[in-house]
Amino acid sequence: MTPATHPIYVRNARLIDPETGRDERGDCLIEGGIISALGPDCAVHRLPPGSEIIDARGHVLCPGLIDMRVFVGEPGFEHRETFHSAGRAAAAGGVTTLVVMPDTEPVMDNVAIVDFVMRRARDTSRVRVVAMAAATLGHHGREMSEIGLLREAGAVAITSGKRSIADSGVFGRLLQYAHNFDVLVVHHVEDQSLVGDGVMNEGETATRLGLKGIPIEAETIPLERDIRLVHRTGARYHAALVSTAESLELVRRAKREGLPVTCGVSIAHLTLNENDIGEYRTFFKLAPPLRTESDRLACLEALADGTIDVIVSDHDPQHVETKRHPFADAENGAIGLETLLAAALRPVHDGRIDLVRILRTMTSTPASLLGLPQGRLQVGAPGDVILVDLDQPWVLEKDRILSISKNTPFERARFQGRVLETIVAGRRVRT
Repeated sequence: MTPATHPIYVRNARLIDPETGRDERGDCLIEGGIISALGPDCAVHRLPPGSEIIDARGHVLCPGLIDMRVFVGEPGFEHRETFHSAGRAAAAGGVTTLVVMPDTEPVMDNVAIVDFVMRRARDTSRVRVVAMAAATLGHHGREMSEIGLLREAGAVAITSGKRSIADSGVFGRLLQYAHNFDVLVVHHVEDQSLVGDGVMNEGETATRLGLKGIPIEAETIPLERDIRLVHRTGARYHAALVSTAESLELVRRAKREGLPVTCGVSIAHLTLNENDIGEYRTFFKLAPPLRTESDRLACLEALADGTIDVIVSDHDPQHVETKRHPFADAENGAIGLETLLAAALRPVHDGRIDLVRILRTMTSTPASLLGLPQGRLQVGAPGDVILVDLDQPWVLEKDRILSISKNTPFERARFQGRVLETIVAGRRVRT
């Protein structure tokens, strides 16, 4: 991304660097797309000519968010979302780096497609875009993709996208090859043979609604298998989405054993539960499904104790025609770029989670997992920062959503905390 031609000086801010725990009042100078000075009155005596000055008025200045699970329609499904529209939505929500999934048409399983996606994103998106490549050819789960070549082409990880790799032999070999190249393997843990024709979490609520349930074993069985194969291979492994208390216990045990295992949770599973489905509201149909309130509280506890490493939007635009169906027939997925930070601030305002810890899961931790230089508020780091008013109330109105698709579970939701400025490589990109 081309850096700005003039410096930006943010003064009178509450500076938060999640990686180091820094939390103090001060200023920030960005020159040539890089943070060049930071701290109390850091540049007042050497402010470069032509600097653009932003008065933060005491609001939080922190690294821009890195969203580790974003589905964009390009190429193949541009009617759902494009890099241009996703970039606008991301900038509004404080997301400065999109990590896009390979669930495209064609699937991002070769160097040419990765190169096309990166070039297209560079030309049309106002925020940074990096890509995860498909772990297997065509996402079919049978033949491994060329991991080394994909890594050289710029893929930051390999992933199964929305699908699980059912064949344990294939997945074991995949982990071994990925370990040889030190590539992170990101897996969607959902056994489709156990999901079957289930459409929501198995239990009393599903029975009351007359809907087929999905057992928690559909998540825990593939997760436990994966962890055993990580123990065998030593590969770096990330469970893309966990949603049950039982899954979190498996991850805790793996971490206690010193295995290179991490996991993520979607903002929906952190803030909503199966009761929010209400009268068959299809925007709440997700994969994995929304779970019980006890599972949601277990996710919050796991976030507080460090078991959960990353919060993602799981931004998955769906056309209105794929959601305007009976609940059982509607497609899974919801958008989330514009509401990721605001929804993540809910447990902060409730006093359940510390602000620095919440921000770490969306900045420095995903940056470390993917080997990215951004995600830190430090001298020498990329000038990707956001200015946030933690207390500003607002309501998400459908006609104000910037994504092409409008399938949000947070329509008309009330939030406290809004992004005021989004700066990427020293450029102001929020409109």
